[in-house]
Amino acid sequence: MLPISDTYDNLRRDFRWQIPDKFNIGVAVSDAWAKRDPDRVCLQHFSPNGAHLSLTYGAFSAQSSAFAQGLLDQGVRPGDRVAILLPQSFETAIAHAGIYKLGAIALPLALLFGVEALEYRLRDAGAVAVVTNRFGYEKIAAIRRELPDLKTVVLVDGEGQDTIGFSGLAQTPAADFTAADTVPDDPAMMIYTSGTTGPPKGALHGHRVLLGHVPGFQFHHAFLPQPGDRMWTPADWAWAGGLLNALLPSLFLGVPVVSSPGQKFDPHMAFRILEEMEVRNAFIPPTALRLMKAVDNPRALYRLNLRTIGSAGESLGRETWEQASAAFGVPVNEFYGQTECNIVLSSAANLGVLKPGSMGKPAPGHAVAIIDGTGKRLPAGTVGQVAVRRPDPVMFLGYWNNEAATAAKFIGDWMTTGDQGIEDEEGYITFFGRDDDVITSSGYRIGPGEIEDCLAGHPAVQLAAAIGKPNPVRTEIVKAYVVLRPDYVASAELAADIRDWVKTRLSMHEYPREIEFLDSLPLTTSGKVIRRLLRDRAVAEG
Repeated sequence: MLPISDTYDNLRRDFRWQIPDKFNIGVAVSDAWAKRDPDRVCLQHFSPNGAHLSLTYGAFSAQSSAFAQGLLDQGVRPGDRVAILLPQSFETAIAHAGIYKLGAIALPLALLFGVEALEYRLRDAGAVAVVTNRFGYEKIAAIRRELPDLKTVVLVDGEGQDTIGFSGLAQTPAADFTAADTVPDDPAMMIYTSGTTGPPKGALHGHRVLLGHVPGFQFHHAFLPQPGDRMWTPADWAWAGGLLNALLPSLFLGVPVVSSPGQKFDPHMAFRILEEMEVRNAFIPPTALRLMKAVDNPRALYRLNLRTIGSAGESLGRETWEQASAAFGVPVNEFYGQTECNIVLSSAANLGVLKPGSMGKPAPGHAVAIIDGTGKRLPAGTVGQVAVRRPDPVMFLGYWNNEAATAAKFIGDWMTTGDQGIEDEEGYITFFGRDDDVITSSGYRIGPGEIEDCLAGHPAVQLAAAIGKPNPVRTEIVKAYVVLRPDYVASAELAADIRDWVKTRLSMHEYPREIEFLDSLPLTTSGKVIRRLLRDRAVAEG
């Protein structure tokens, strides 16, 4: 827990990690609260028809224990990998807690994954069971013969010939079930992260990962929990952002979490959820914030009562920060991390730790620096690698079955992130770009984030991505791919106007010499732009 403090410096100075000898995520997010206050609401589900649902900690605890016992009866053992292929739902949270209680390893997977992506992850992890719905089951059925380790498929919305019904497992009382006596370093979850090179790698985390998230989470949510706090995120709970920036730490702290049906992101529906569910705290990734600006003057249309907003996943940028903070009526606290080591930098407006365009300062309990290729800390104003020093409770245990990749992630005791950043004299760190995303043009090293932020400020632009396109004279030129707001039409004149917008606001060497309008940008399941695909597209253009 983060102690209440009135200054950032005091908070950093006084904070100490208190990691217990024994810790189990499933017990901590369900049983601990059920013993104290079983009728306390822990989950609420938004239904578009207005028939919203609620689940108490008492029911959550009982159903997750029953689910754990059910998996045990099916032959799942501690250390086995159990995949969760579901949207935000009560069943997703119950499955997570049950898997942790059993001592098995949760493997969250996005329903948006295609069969090839699912097959690789399930086979690489050696998953013995998967919890899914009929939509996910259709994909699993197509590849099941290729997954020799997969023995059990649990369906949340029915039961088939070769599946087991979720309700039958979760509703059967498990009075004799005892949660695994896990220690903080025992494996709890594995989240696959797609790097810039090579196949996806499974980042394995211990049970301590939840405790490692709590101080940074409370930091950018102004000492959550406060009376009336209620959390929602549009981010998929299969992503580290949705799972560890919203769901699990909120449940651990006794804050109700709102779930919402999986769907194509709809800005008006997002505002409706915030209003109807009386959301006080939200984690909204930058891409979602940019899409939500399509709703003009939202506070005139919706009754919002937000207390805090956190945002991370990609660079937020000053333009988006200003637009979103004005639209929601509260400052957006940008923070930073990655699947392997999350919420290590953060902003906290209530403590005066806020500089629009930056990712904030090191969160309490974390040591973050800008280093060179030898592990040497670089002086302020110098571009280098964002790195996190170990040991750190939020840091991953390693990549699944990949010791070489794990070792390559470190320079001495510094875990490298693959992200370039700059620290200023005040200690704020600003994202410059992924190692592979930095553009080299006419001798200049250009980070795409600043260009994209400037593009986002143009009234016609909804989303934008900047990449380096090979050029025989300049090495690369800046090319921008732009998605327009619905009320604008692509034209050469508009492209010229957007080009001039950047040229006059940034510099002559940073403006996009080429602009191409697209209906959509390629995005990961977590909402990040897949610039690699855009670079491939630019190269193919010649």
